[in-house]
Amino acid sequence: MSHDPYVLAAMAALILFAVYRRFRRLFGSQPLQPTRLKIRIVLLTLVTIVTLLGGMHSTNLAAATLVGLAAGAALAYVGLRLTHFDAMPGGIFYTPNAYIGAALSAVLLGRLVYRFQVLYPTMQAAHAGGGDAFGSFQRSPLTLALLGIVIGYYLAYYIGLLLRSAELRAQPPFGQAGDAASPTSGP
Repeated sequence: MSHDPYVLAAMAALILFAVYRRFRRLFGSQPLQPTRLKIRIVLLTLVTIVTLLGGMHSTNLAAATLVGLAAGAALAYVGLRLTHFDAMPGGIFYTPNAYIGAALSAVLLGRLVYRFQVLYPTMQAAHAGGGDAFGSFQRSPLTLALLGIVIGYYLAYYIGLLLRSAELRAQPPFGQAGDAASPTSGP
């Protein structure tokens, strides 16, 4: 008996769980946690390097990834401008623009589902023949461009969040600067 359906079901469950967590983080106020952001930046940088190295054998794939990264960074600039920050006694909180994040996640997820559906017969044949079953995912410039947009967006967005949080931490708490600078009232 083949375990492939069980492996695919487990992968699908993990992907759905990751998508659920991603969509849950798109809505509402989030605590700004610099350590987690730094870890995400490192991981996304590693994914970017691996993706670029994987696409180096084709100029079309490398160019698509680089264009996607640049477009994602530009979109992150817009996303940061639309992000609302709150400096509260409990820390710094931010509310991301849900439309940009949801659109990016939906487009990438839709593309991956489409590619998986179209390439599933090819993957089965490659697996039966002992080849690389996921190699065909890496040969689509459109898929790599969309992946580059998502990676570029989140990489630039997280860096922007860190920079903005440093600015907010450098500002004096609300009310203290005004009290020290206010003139004393005279007769």
